Amino acid sequence: MASLQLDGLSKRYGTTTAVERVDLAVAQGELIALLGPSGCGKTTTLRMVAGFVAPSAGRVLIGGKDVTRLPPHARDTGMVFQSYALFPHMTVAENTAFGLEMRKVGRAERETRVAEALRLVRLSHLAERLPRQLSGGQQQRVALARALVINPAVFLLDEPLSNLDAKLRAEVRLEIRMLQRRLGLTTLFVTHDQEEALTMADRLVVMDHGRVRQIGSAEALYEAPADAFVAGFIGRCNLVPGAPEGEGQFRAERGSLLPCDTANAPRGPAILALRPERIALSRGTGAGVAGRAVAVTYLGAQCEWRVDLGGTVLVVTGAAPPPGSPLHGLAPGEPVTLNWPASAARLLPAETLDDDAQP
Repeated sequence: MASLQLDGLSKRYGTTTAVERVDLAVAQGELIALLGPSGCGKTTTLRMVAGFVAPSAGRVLIGGKDVTRLPPHARDTGMVFQSYALFPHMTVAENTAFGLEMRKVGRAERETRVAEALRLVRLSHLAERLPRQLSGGQQQRVALARALVINPAVFLLDEPLSNLDAKLRAEVRLEIRMLQRRLGLTTLFVTHDQEEALTMADRLVVMDHGRVRQIGSAEALYEAPADAFVAGFIGRCNLVPGAPEGEGQFRAERGSLLPCDTANAPRGPAILALRPERIALSRGTGAGVAGRAVAVTYLGAQCEWRVDLGGTVLVVTGAAPPPGSPLHGLAPGEPVTLNWPASAARLLPAETLDDDAQP
């Protein structure tokens, strides 16, 4: 295994910039998730690392060696594609062995390494089956085995779970993470799924319009987002445009006065970021921010309430109230009161909000 470094990596197609100066250092054995909406440049970045896309500027270094101009097969990377890209006429064992054959590995060693790779992904008993005889999860594990069998210095995953159903996706991502840790694989993982990134990665790289918005651990990005885009993309977050007004208060554009920590508030326009689970909801009027329930959604163990504060709508989440509790049976149109500690509401620099940065 080896470290991976991206140094000012950029890609332009004519006048369009797909990726703009990505700088990233991935330590040996670390799993980094490239996270962002469709078209943000994350897959282009991964394909530049793999060698399938030539960068317009910058360098890719693996283990300190500049591989920017090397072809894919000479980079010592193993890649798992979103579509798995299995050969339909080859068995599981033959698919797994393909990379070794291309590298002219001898038959005896090839068989040994294929057997070990299939054992790692728990497919030894299916070695002679064809891809069409496998489930989606089994095909995904064959793709993993094919990438692992060459003992890559860097492991690359391009949304490998997107074709699986929700239950299987949760199971397989756990398998991948456990395998990655056990083998100490230096891994770059592309996803648009927040939950995948939060549960799998050591660090996250949030991208938007070809640029890196923030790099950090899941906790760091969740608790201290650099801007409204990151706040809205990592987990759910209420994002309210407005401006600080006095000490400990924020005036929303729609008029509501909301408590917040203004100690280090930016001057002028800002965006208040408030996580739905940090808000306490009570029925009726009382001390706090007055509002009216506009929607109540039962989600099993949790419940989601949308509350109108007079033009500003906040999302509130919490444990589903059991029968007999004060919030049980709360209906749209009823008056409610919201409370949260001022420290729970962060003020971020003002910027244009889009659909990718909304709860």
